[in-house]
Amino acid sequence: MITPVLYFILFKYIPMFGVVIAFKDYNVVSGILNSPNVGFKHFRMFFENPAAWTLIKNTLLLNLYQLAVCFPLPVILALALNEIRNGWFKRTVQMVTYAPYFISTVVIVSMIILALNPRLGIVNNMLAALGLEPINFLGIPTFFRSIFVWSDAWQTTGYSAIIYLAALAGVDPSLYEAAKVDGASRIQKMWNIDLPGILPAAVIILILTVGSLMAVGFEKVFLLQNPLNLSHSEVMATYVYKLGLLNNNFSFATAVGLFNSVVNLTMLIAVNTVARRVSGSGLW
Repeated sequence: MITPVLYFILFKYIPMFGVVIAFKDYNVVSGILNSPNVGFKHFRMFFENPAAWTLIKNTLLLNLYQLAVCFPLPVILALALNEIRNGWFKRTVQMVTYAPYFISTVVIVSMIILALNPRLGIVNNMLAALGLEPINFLGIPTFFRSIFVWSDAWQTTGYSAIIYLAALAGVDPSLYEAAKVDGASRIQKMWNIDLPGILPAAVIILILTVGSLMAVGFEKVFLLQNPLNLSHSEVMATYVYKLGLLNNNFSFATAVGLFNSVVNLTMLIAVNTVARRVSGSGLW
């Protein structure tokens, strides 16, 4: 337990002290404690900024889209794999769907950019073969969310399905035998045995996912960004990075990041409370 506990203390709890920067006009020379207090000045600046609501909207829409696609797909894949009786085929499908998870985010983005290249990309080559005009997918803002979410689904679905497969492996085999005796179809077995078996795990994953709803992955969004799609791709994480590190506005960036974290915490508590009342499962 020592190693993980030290990790959380050093990299999660001690850095929380830096949150006070959000309430100060921080400068490196004076340090955190000696910088002048300004109260909620930076929070007011953020909410008075016309771009603030666009950032919040982009972050929420991207995360809700990702939740709607990437949460049910692993469940469907796990249920489908659980029904496969051919061991070789089952292992092959698992390997093919599981492997993309280990590809680096930078490599994934490079693959996306190459595939969607307006001149040399495989997608536009296929469109040209059909007699259609090439499309600059990454230059059209409305395409950004779909590109981000469906590429993420391709990369993570197989890995996420492992949790549900493990839950299905713990289901009592006598339930399947009883269902077979009762003449239940495969769909009925899935609905009445498999889904209740994975429900506790699914609820926990859903709570954790909603609890990080405002914390969309920074690296992939930032790497897929360009001046043409910025109206849909600029999210809280990239805004904080550009403001805090590139412009050296540490106090303002910390205030935005703190607001982001408070929203995540509030949603985590709310969803956990609802899940406990509805399904009886929760984080606490």
